[in-house]
Amino acid sequence: MRDNVSIDSGFDAPEVAHELECFPYSVQHQDEGVCLLVKMGPYRILLDFGLTNISPITKDLTKSAQRGSSPMPADLVLVSHAHADHARGLLTLHQAFPLLPIYASEVTTKLLPLNWPEQELPGIPSFCQALPLRSPVEITGNLIVELFPAGHLPGAVAILLTYHTPNRDYKLLYTGDFFLSNSRFVEGLRLDELRGLNLDVLLIEGSYGTSRHPHRRNQENQLAERINRAITYGIPVANPESYSVILPTPALGLGQELLMLLRSHHHFTGRDIDVWVDGAVATGCDAYLELLPHLPASVQNFARHQPLFWDERIKPRVRRLKPEYLATLGRSPCIVLTDSSADLSKYCQPNTGNWLILLPEKIDINFSHNYLAPTEVENYLLAQHSDGPGTTQLIHNLRPQHVIFVHGSPSYLADLTCLEELQNRYHVHSPAAGTLVELPIGETFLQPAAPETNYEGELTELGTVITITLPDAVTADPRWRQFADTGLIAARWQGEDLVLRGLSPRELLNQNSPRPTSSDVECCGNCRYQRGQRCLNPVAPLYNFKVTLDGYCPAFERLT
Repeated sequence: MRDNVSIDSGFDAPEVAHELECFPYSVQHQDEGVCLLVKMGPYRILLDFGLTNISPITKDLTKSAQRGSSPMPADLVLVSHAHADHARGLLTLHQAFPLLPIYASEVTTKLLPLNWPEQELPGIPSFCQALPLRSPVEITGNLIVELFPAGHLPGAVAILLTYHTPNRDYKLLYTGDFFLSNSRFVEGLRLDELRGLNLDVLLIEGSYGTSRHPHRRNQENQLAERINRAITYGIPVANPESYSVILPTPALGLGQELLMLLRSHHHFTGRDIDVWVDGAVATGCDAYLELLPHLPASVQNFARHQPLFWDERIKPRVRRLKPEYLATLGRSPCIVLTDSSADLSKYCQPNTGNWLILLPEKIDINFSHNYLAPTEVENYLLAQHSDGPGTTQLIHNLRPQHVIFVHGSPSYLADLTCLEELQNRYHVHSPAAGTLVELPIGETFLQPAAPETNYEGELTELGTVITITLPDAVTADPRWRQFADTGLIAARWQGEDLVLRGLSPRELLNQNSPRPTSSDVECCGNCRYQRGQRCLNPVAPLYNFKVTLDGYCPAFERLT
């Protein structure tokens, strides 16, 4: 049994009731990020602080002061990882409350300063204290914190809180952002470390809702193949010119994953091509180099034989993009990794060739369509969070009394909350910001009714026309606007069910792009199983996946 490590937090333990509560200041990642206040008995713990404005905290503090309560917004702050949507407001919080203890993993404490690029690094105070991994830390006499690696990002942790009373221990686990699969720079969350916790409350993210993803390695291979086709053959088969590729990403995590993929995938190793890294992504690479002892053994072994990032000797060459290189950028096919907030027009200049902009799914990136060079825009999936089956797998392994879903669009969180397999076993919550969730702990299971998400409609078959009628209540879902954007839908069978999905304007534009004119070319555009840029061949490796017209697989069969 591991010994508890004691740490002085600077506050005493009053004797009051032992209730558990959760008050989310913010649960979304698209606007304010994540900030949750958990109450365990007498203690108030802030989990993450992705707020850009601390006024909700100070407003509540003013009300508490009028009641004679503590002048501090919480007794301590625990940070799951260094991404901006979980940590961007910490510096402002520290400046407003310099005595408030803030804790995170050692790696996270080193990455946090990247959230404030406008500050000089020596000028950012070391306000965050590092806690060890997999070692219980006694913050006070009866409040214990233990951190477990959560995947997703170097330093990301799941936070286990244990509140000890004479009668029993109350346990709450906050996953932060987690990923069960291994990625290039971080190993996945290990279920075996968390089984048997006898958990009362699980605070869990639901970024991807109930969606199901291909295996991580398949995602990498599909993305590598797409980049390879762009820089080798171009996008339309009728246009033999190749394309340069722009990959806008956040500063930490995905950008470094992509760079390691480009350095190690067989499509690119030894290839005479330049990979340029610009802006905050380059700064994030430098930060990773400082963390090498904390990275997986495979990454450390790679770094013993060649530079991890900056390398002009081994192909493909990886270099920082300096302003003087912009004039010639794109004259020959290259790959650019840059900030998700960067103005991409500075790369897509006249006479720089064709450009393919690849945008990650589920990550908000603002980009313009007005470029001075020919451009194409597509999306790709390289997941950084667990999908729906991974989320439910973690829940069933931990078997808590209460499950609280945060961090995701309201629609995705509602999809998870309404899963029958969860409704039948747990108290499931998906609170909006500012909604207090009381968490009674007992032996009797009383599950509240699930919100209604099914819609009854009518089907009418008239000759060659089939009409499906749905109630107007379906339009209240925020996803309806995207589904009905073009007024066109695609349908396909999935077992005994018929699945409908809306066609986006981008898909319609891609479908209207020139099809291959030569029937001699063996590609998806000339394959008998390609319908609406989706493969319908059950024996093909891309079955049911979206394909490009110039794609190819071994199951190709000619259209005529």
